[in-house]
Amino acid sequence: MILDELLKEITITDRVNHLPSISINAIHFNSKKIGPGDLFVAIKGFAADGHRYIQQAIDKGAVAVIGEQPPADLDIPYYQTPDSRKALAHLASQYFGHPYQNHVMIGITGTNGKTTTAYLLKHMIEKAGKTCSLIGTVHNIVNNEKIVSKNTTPDPLELQALLAESRDEVVIMEVSSHGIEQQRVEGILFDYALFTNLGHDHLDYHESLEEYFNVKSKLFKQMKNNGAAVIASHNEWGRKLIQQVEASGHDVSSFGTNNHDDLKLVNVCTEYFPVIKMKHELNEYIFQLPLPGLHNVWNTIGALLTISKMKLPLETVIASLDKFPGVPGRFETYSHSFGATFIVDYAHTKDAIEYCYQTAKRENAERIIHILGFRGNRDVTKRREIVDLCSSECDHLILTFDDLNEVPAEEMIGELERLKEDNAKDNVIIITDRTKAIEHAWKEAKDGDWVFVTGKGQETYKQRFQLPTSNDKETIQFLQQEQLVLPN
Repeated sequence: MILDELLKEITITDRVNHLPSISINAIHFNSKKIGPGDLFVAIKGFAADGHRYIQQAIDKGAVAVIGEQPPADLDIPYYQTPDSRKALAHLASQYFGHPYQNHVMIGITGTNGKTTTAYLLKHMIEKAGKTCSLIGTVHNIVNNEKIVSKNTTPDPLELQALLAESRDEVVIMEVSSHGIEQQRVEGILFDYALFTNLGHDHLDYHESLEEYFNVKSKLFKQMKNNGAAVIASHNEWGRKLIQQVEASGHDVSSFGTNNHDDLKLVNVCTEYFPVIKMKHELNEYIFQLPLPGLHNVWNTIGALLTISKMKLPLETVIASLDKFPGVPGRFETYSHSFGATFIVDYAHTKDAIEYCYQTAKRENAERIIHILGFRGNRDVTKRREIVDLCSSECDHLILTFDDLNEVPAEEMIGELERLKEDNAKDNVIIITDRTKAIEHAWKEAKDGDWVFVTGKGQETYKQRFQLPTSNDKETIQFLQQEQLVLPN
């Protein structure tokens, strides 16, 4: 693509060596990926400043550079812009031909439930006869092919390439607060924006819950003129967002338990797989959910309200729910030789963990055993609150390692010991090796026990543990195969 065609999408405050007709082969913000004829965008990141690698990019063949710093003495064109991240997103969109315009775009944001809601929506849309891509945490699925997902919301270059590759009618995106704040979705307008909930999370990155909410709410400023918002009204942040979006003049639909909600939850029969009664417009629907837990009631009706806004047949979609295959790493259930129930779930917030416990109690669990880890270099402000909740609600709590993320093991051990000591409960133990923690629970579990292994879901371990497994699911399957059940 000609450089001038790319530059018309961004703000330029200064330039040197302008060559408008130069041809650009590719765009990169990682200097290691630069090849001859490429454009390098220098971004000041959290770990490194891309401006330090401008010369390296030139040496590797970059023919033009865009950055935030004033122009230096370079032999190739340099363009200064106020915001390199924003510029990268718009450049990527222009380079790939604004591919979002070729799809019905659905963005889902919230602390919990994004992934499950996305998978539910994909299933529903496809059962209604449309093709659908999904971009999110577990996998990116495009043209019915699975692609490894590195982040919930990919960087702008990867994201725009996926949108351009997709031949599907609809694209569902999980949109994280990091993705919004780092402007990965800048330049994309959504047909539908869905808000699930908001709770204590990511306060290592955001200064407060209010700031976290403000970032999430930016997604609803990226709707098309005729776009529609679908917002949960059963939490205070959802109600606040409804007021904001209504004030902007956009179409807003809500789901909750109030008479004024567009989709009202009338009743829930709290079986393992809940049976719900809901009302939409003049119709009432009664059906069984394919997933356990009250949180999945909200995920399901949020997806169904979005389906109704898309003018797809609710009856057809509801009838298809019994064929829903589930979500990898979300409340995956495994059997135990003595009759215990093992659950692998991604839950890593207080709300999500409470939902797990509620389900176990409704199923009359004899005991609740929980294997809980925290990630290094992540939100430390929620740790004590979560440990206090878990030790109060479950019978045995095993603190273990999640991803260390370059935090020294000794430092994380010290953190776990402080959490245990401050908690002052005698039902808390520490087993740092995650696989051995699961093995310990496996050996201790009895008939009627519910054992939760939370925090990672389907994700691969980032460090080595003693058992020859790469994730929580494999660890449990290894224990099943080895029959490491010892009599109590």
